[in-house]
Amino acid sequence: MKTRRFGKTEINIPLISCGCMRFQTSWNRDDEATAASIANLDQIIAHALDLGINHIETAHGYGTSEYELGQVLPNYARDRIILQTKVAPKETLKEFIQTLETSMKTLQADRLDLFALHGINNRPLLQMARSTGIIDHLLKLKDQGVIGHLGFSTHASPNEILDILNEPAFEYVNLWHSYVYPFNWPAILKARDRDLGVFIISPNDKGGMLYAPSEKFSQLCAPLNPMTFNDAFILGHEEIHTISCGAANPSDFDLHAQAVDQLDDLQPRVTAIKALLDGELDALYGPDWRQHYTDGLPFWEDTPGRINIPGILWLWNLLAAFDMEAYAQFRYNLLGNAEHWFAGENAGKLSEFDPNAMQQALSDSPYRERILEILPQAHELLFREKRKRLGEE
Repeated sequence: MKTRRFGKTEINIPLISCGCMRFQTSWNRDDEATAASIANLDQIIAHALDLGINHIETAHGYGTSEYELGQVLPNYARDRIILQTKVAPKETLKEFIQTLETSMKTLQADRLDLFALHGINNRPLLQMARSTGIIDHLLKLKDQGVIGHLGFSTHASPNEILDILNEPAFEYVNLWHSYVYPFNWPAILKARDRDLGVFIISPNDKGGMLYAPSEKFSQLCAPLNPMTFNDAFILGHEEIHTISCGAANPSDFDLHAQAVDQLDDLQPRVTAIKALLDGELDALYGPDWRQHYTDGLPFWEDTPGRINIPGILWLWNLLAAFDMEAYAQFRYNLLGNAEHWFAGENAGKLSEFDPNAMQQALSDSPYRERILEILPQAHELLFREKRKRLGEE
């Protein structure tokens, strides 16, 4: 497995990381893990290490994941593994310390190579981590050697991530990026300029459910598997250091490991496929739309009904250009139900407001009239029922 320097942490991190949110017995961490699940995890870890995938990344909120890892990791030499977990900020330092200590006990770990504040999805959450003393406490644990390096994971809006990256305590970031979701590229460049490690979250699930792609997206990516295209597209940028592969079975790593082996040779094909995909987006309303449809749009908190217009237009593009119905529907129906993980409301709120209010909200957009036509169409095609994000089912 090829490695890259993980920013200022100086860790040589594998280009593929073992994400730990798919193998667990349950999303309820108080449930009993099954022997079969633990045995399967042992095989997953063994195969990952055989491939050179030695970065193991989990979270307190991933149900029984930490417990199952705690049963398996003692079977392997500790110095072979880069161990990472994540804990969300809490309203009090005491509660945060208790949660972190629980995670480490559950993992049977006396130190973490990487630790991330989980879900810094807006500026107030970062401020809470500062004001409660959580960041200061983590820096003390770093000085004591309990934590190797401190970072954060985020689903925040692109502009908010740019602000959060200014926090001097952070040495790396976990964030979205893929062909399907390119909006965090400025944040990745800023992370590079600050010499931060860059870890891409769930590229093939949040990047379009590419393990079950639409027929049209598959055809456009041919002869590559859509996941191979996505891996090579992301890792073709050396500003990115590793991408997560959430494994439910040992063989789940194999396609991604093959993509890394062929990474340089795949780049001409990736360029050609990207041009085809861009062409499908341009066929909707022209290249200006693809490149500028978010220009002048209000932040969801400043929109009548708190409607997440940029998010809805993004999903509309994927549906219209690539027939990504399942993915677009799933994410659309999180709106209004996922809090800061996918913030804002869906377009069903449109009928509650005077049309002039939305006209005014979109006054800075060059595509105001088109957007006002798209929003109700998107709601009609995508709305099914409110969904819950993973971990809340």
